[in-house]
Amino acid sequence: MCTVVCRWRPEEQYPIELLALRDELSDRDFDPPGAWWPDHPSLIGGRDRSAGGTWCASDVTTGVTAVVLNNPEKRVADPGAPSRGLLPLLAASHLERWVEHVDVTGMAGFNLVLATPTSLQWWRFDGTQLSHHELAPGTYLFKPRGRYDGTDPAIHFDPRLANGAAELSEPDATTETVWAQWLPALHDAAPSADPTALIVRIPVDGRTYETVFGQFIAATAGWLRLDHLDRPAEGTRRPWHVAVHHAAEPIATSG
Repeated sequence: MCTVVCRWRPEEQYPIELLALRDELSDRDFDPPGAWWPDHPSLIGGRDRSAGGTWCASDVTTGVTAVVLNNPEKRVADPGAPSRGLLPLLAASHLERWVEHVDVTGMAGFNLVLATPTSLQWWRFDGTQLSHHELAPGTYLFKPRGRYDGTDPAIHFDPRLANGAAELSEPDATTETVWAQWLPALHDAAPSADPTALIVRIPVDGRTYETVFGQFIAATAGWLRLDHLDRPAEGTRRPWHVAVHHAAEPIATSG
């Protein structure tokens, strides 16, 4: 995952609104969001077929979403180190105590964003140090180098994403209705060889590294709406897939 926009407003009915764009080699196979992990039956996410993990996992019961982004400060893991695709599963299941369930030593660099109805947290691992940050309510942009703080002139935080919000008065409405304030930013983003762009397409040794998947998430405890699309740069020509999940017994999280 290489771009995440997260709007977190704990006082609202649906406190988590999120856009996650996955940049990856176009020939690396993955499965669309589903309940792929028997050990985590309430988790929904896309599955990477190479390592079996995910870039983004949401727990329908608690309303939690965890997303991992690569950190280029350490691009390659040490032999035998865990895959970063494990992290969203652990964080969505164990919240901030995910660190007790994996040794990050030797792992490739990452940023991990954990959004719950009551908290928003971010971890950054550069290959050596793991740092932890608790964030205030607001809208944030995360890129491979970490949370965008407005000081990097190479990164543009589209004001439609920075200031927009989902329209959830009818939570089962179409993608074009619910995400009307955020979709234009995707529709206007042409694929670019600039790695800081919203949508990328970069030749790499005869292969292509590009934005292969996009998903919108709105969530609260017991309820998850997930809109997703392969190659989101083509979103004006193909419909988004919409799934709304309900849990019989929502579980509140602490934060």
